[in-house]
Amino acid sequence: MVGSKHPWKAWLYLSPAIILLLIFTVWPIINTVRMAFLEGYNSMAVAGGAKFEIGISNFTNVIKYKGFINCLTNTMLLCVLTVPISTILALVISVCLNAIKPLRRMLQTIFFLPYVTNSIAIGMVFAAMFNMVGNNFGRPNEILITAGIINNIIEFFGGEAINWINVGSTKLANMTVMVIYIVWNALPFKILVLLGGLQSVNKQYYDAAKVDGTSRFRTFTRITVPLLSPMITYVVITGFIGGFKEYSSIVGIFGEKMGPPGTNQSTNLNTMVGFIYDNLTNQQGRASAAALILFGIIFVVTMLNLHISKKNTHY
Repeated sequence: MVGSKHPWKAWLYLSPAIILLLIFTVWPIINTVRMAFLEGYNSMAVAGGAKFEIGISNFTNVIKYKGFINCLTNTMLLCVLTVPISTILALVISVCLNAIKPLRRMLQTIFFLPYVTNSIAIGMVFAAMFNMVGNNFGRPNEILITAGIINNIIEFFGGEAINWINVGSTKLANMTVMVIYIVWNALPFKILVLLGGLQSVNKQYYDAAKVDGTSRFRTFTRITVPLLSPMITYVVITGFIGGFKEYSSIVGIFGEKMGPPGTNQSTNLNTMVGFIYDNLTNQQGRASAAALILFGIIFVVTMLNLHISKKNTHY
């Protein structure tokens, strides 16, 4: 056989992929760890021949930085709020789609569209939907407010327009917009995974439940959810990982300031990934330390999810 007589051929065929992985995956990880423990590391200083001592000052500088707590709090809030909501909605929608035979494929395609759309472009659309713009149209004594579609809907039902993302808006309003956007953007992938799991469930379980006269709610909680528990665990874990890496959606709505005009680093919606990007230009050591801290948080949360799910997951 080729595998036993000529193993070098397999290595030869795999060598392009292995080389690319070493260059673009393995080495960046090793280099990130190296830079994190070089105190005050800066690539421009390295070009000038500077030497750096090994230490943990980059980690302490990250923790002491005035905007770090805000970034960590925003990241944790987005994860805690969006993952449960998006998972529950995806489960309900998947069950509904699985029960619909006509137009099922068309509806699956519609629900999957956000997943293949650029997140920055979607963020700009959401910004326009929630926007509220003042314009005097050449009349200095009169200011006309142009409300986005969301405020138009609120006013149509008798409510008052809300300042969601503009100057003077509250952090609660900003966070509400972000939760709505992230949940909407996360639904397609979760629906795809859960719907695939539903379609692989043995129909005999449901037939037996019908014979016993089991209610739909009990069938859902006692049959559907347990049989989907591996998929639910998967989407929850990947949801937390994606939530901790949230960045582009906030940029899409609020721009590089990561918040309404007038906010600063201690009050905007910057996240851990945004904090890393902010320090990449001049403080690569601090950015690397922040990346390792983020990795540690994601690792701990993932391990906790796996430990909790062991008791409730049925394979």
